[in-house]
Amino acid sequence: MANIETSRPVPFGAVSTFRIVAAFDALRGSIVGAHKARRTAKALHALSNAQLEDIGIERAQIHAVALRARQA
Repeated sequence: MANIETSRPVPFGAVSTFRIVAAFDALRGSIVGAHKARRTAKALHALSNAQLEDIGIERAQIHAVALRARQA
């Protein structure tokens, strides 16, 4: 039975480049998530207590809802 080598070495610097790109992607995701959380909190703070009650949120829950929006 023949043994076939299917793996090849990656070009010099490819792993480092991938890690740098992944780090920038993670940073971008973090910044986008924080912006999304701020927008959500700002929009919810602008609502009246009656409007918040209509959607099932209390004013004390706005921070938690904004953090969940950050992850979505």
